[in-house]
Amino acid sequence: MYFSRFLKVSSEKKNLIHNIFHLSFFQALNYLLPLLSIPYLVRVIGPEHFGLLAFSTATVMYFNIISDYGFNLSAVREISIQRKNKKKIEEIYSAVMSIKFILVLISFILLSFVIFSLDKFSNDWKIYVLTYGIVIGQSLFPLFLFQGLQKLKDVTYLNALPKLFFILLIFICVKQKEDYWMVPLFNSLGYIFSSFFALYYVKHKLQIRFKNQPIQILKKHLIEGWHVFFSSISISLYTISSVFILGLLSNNTFVGYFSAAEKIIQAIKGLYVPISQAIYPHLSKMLHHNKTQGLNFIKEFTLYSGSVMFLFCCFIFIMSEDIVKFILGSQYLASIPLLKIMSFLPLLALLSNIFGVQIMLNLGFKKIFSLILSLAAIFSIILSLLLVPKFNATGTAINILIVEIFVTLAMGIFLKNKLINNEN
Repeated sequence: MYFSRFLKVSSEKKNLIHNIFHLSFFQALNYLLPLLSIPYLVRVIGPEHFGLLAFSTATVMYFNIISDYGFNLSAVREISIQRKNKKKIEEIYSAVMSIKFILVLISFILLSFVIFSLDKFSNDWKIYVLTYGIVIGQSLFPLFLFQGLQKLKDVTYLNALPKLFFILLIFICVKQKEDYWMVPLFNSLGYIFSSFFALYYVKHKLQIRFKNQPIQILKKHLIEGWHVFFSSISISLYTISSVFILGLLSNNTFVGYFSAAEKIIQAIKGLYVPISQAIYPHLSKMLHHNKTQGLNFIKEFTLYSGSVMFLFCCFIFIMSEDIVKFILGSQYLASIPLLKIMSFLPLLALLSNIFGVQIMLNLGFKKIFSLILSLAAIFSIILSLLLVPKFNATGTAINILIVEIFVTLAMGIFLKNKLINNEN
């Protein structure tokens, strides 16, 4: 079959497989290392404090979206195309890092305004400031450069060691409920140190230098990333905002129950993220040179990856009670029905990523992609305001499931009609 033929042994194909492996390891660390501490933390700090930490993370993730600005896709694609042009790579790298640095500063000013203006945030302002370190670390980590150049092996370990060290400090230092503030501190330090090591690697190993870029170049990259940025905001409104609205309309304990179940779902989703990130630049080139070949590849890839993810989702649904008791403990029995409701979210997220990011963005359907996500965001906010006051965390879980179904179906129907019409 095409997928198996594709993965036979040319050097380019070997490189793709190696990058999938190393990016899988890279993202597994981002998802699984924090997950290692969850069974310990949920028992030590309890649902209320765990919910506060989840709410603070959901809050600062808005600013992470701003500082990332869609460069995880737009810059990756540009670097992938210009891979043999070092001067162009330095231009892209310098421009993106300059924009990210400015956006990080603007985001911190906005966050400060929010937390010191509203009692909901000002009472725990230290937690939000400490959590913001994650945004700093993620923004300064030039993952877009390593993905575009397909050089992920060494940087994977540079990313892993600092985070592992600081997660070990969580086990060592967090001994009682009152120590909960150390969790965002250590998590943030892990991200920040990882970014420092990665920047050192770029300068001294890859010999890629940061150079000040004129305003015209910065403006060009801002325009290039706009559709992905707008789409990212829309996605956040039906993912991150669900936790945010739950925290505003209920309390930290309900957020704790929901977030504990969602962490398990996110870990399963994380299995696909690195494969998606590794395939995107490769598929960009493939569709650019041979559209039919690229579409055949993604069809077979959807079949194989979708089948595997479906089995994972079935396992979560059937074993949700045992999973919650084993990972979270008896304090989180209220998370069991939430996990059941969200058990098939990883499959839906995989399909919407393939339809939207891999196909629609690569084929230039940016406006329709943004429109679908915008409608989903509006739909999600309305559903949250209707469901959360009455059903609390259960309403949030139902909302996320309904909206993800809508996104997947809308993208699938559009592509089916569009591609069939093109063939005709």
